[in-house]
Amino acid sequence: MKTLKRWLFICTTLGILLFAGASGWLYSLYKTPTMNLEPVVFDVPRGSGVRSVAGRLAEQGIYPHADFLYGYARLTEQTALRAGEYEIPPQATVPEVLSLLQSGRTLQYQITFIEGWRFRDWRVALTEHELIEQTITELSDEAVAQDLALDAEIPEGMLYPDTYFFSRGATDLSILEQARDKMARVLAEEWENRSAEAVVKTPYEALILASIVEKETGAPWERGEISGVFTRRLQRNMRLETDPTVIYGLGEDFRGNITRRHLNTTTPYNTYRVGGFPPTPIAMPGTDAIRAALNPEPGTSLFFVARGDGTHEFNDTYADHQAAVRRFQLRRAEDYRSSPPPQPPPEAEQ
Repeated sequence: MKTLKRWLFICTTLGILLFAGASGWLYSLYKTPTMNLEPVVFDVPRGSGVRSVAGRLAEQGIYPHADFLYGYARLTEQTALRAGEYEIPPQATVPEVLSLLQSGRTLQYQITFIEGWRFRDWRVALTEHELIEQTITELSDEAVAQDLALDAEIPEGMLYPDTYFFSRGATDLSILEQARDKMARVLAEEWENRSAEAVVKTPYEALILASIVEKETGAPWERGEISGVFTRRLQRNMRLETDPTVIYGLGEDFRGNITRRHLNTTTPYNTYRVGGFPPTPIAMPGTDAIRAALNPEPGTSLFFVARGDGTHEFNDTYADHQAAVRRFQLRRAEDYRSSPPPQPPPEAEQ
């Protein structure tokens, strides 16, 4: 009997010691932080399970105890990891790692579209960004407009120029959808606050006029006045006679200098030859240009001409306008420009 009690005591003691040892070992693994002493980027591919993620963390030397991480995740029901790139902080704990990989707080990259860019410039910027998945490269503008469910034949003017953030692997179309939604919000708000003097009859016409204003001047204080000129011309059944629409209609045929032959070439966008608005916007306007189109400044001027420094002279009569043309256009300085130099599509940026 004494022998049995002795054996029971020994076994119980050994069990307690083994349990304590195992518990201590497991606790030490629980408290063991990741091995990285600096933030490290870790990618969770779409469809990855906890076991494969734990194995890759071990392979990359971030957290060596793959089996423990897998078991802990299963025990605590933290197995719903979300795909994407994550920045794991230095010496993070197992709970912190699992919480991060479930959060969806992936690394964000950015791309910037400048006010006044055309859709073809947007295409270039999207194509040059190596972190964006290309899905529209082979599509026509009309097909892209259909994929974006736009109420327009092409995307021109329908996307808001801004900086957009995305995760690695985002598609070009998903970024355009962000820009589409923001333009819809901005346009709706500005349309609600439009002036009674606005000549445009629809939000789409507002985008057309705003795009012309955007391309005509880079001086913010002139936008309302330029919109006023175009408004008064339309009210008097005068043609808009604006060079940016002619240039847009020429497409690839335009080589940098507008000529009399260009002005005499009839296209739907040649507002020297065709009355009213061109059929579509000619660029992506920003908020200020949209606001100017919907809130033209009052006045009497019907003409304006670029001075060559990015600003314009406004005139009421054709005779004064012709004199201004002779003064600024026919004797151009070498550094003459009608607006600030155009900004090229950005390099791929993170």
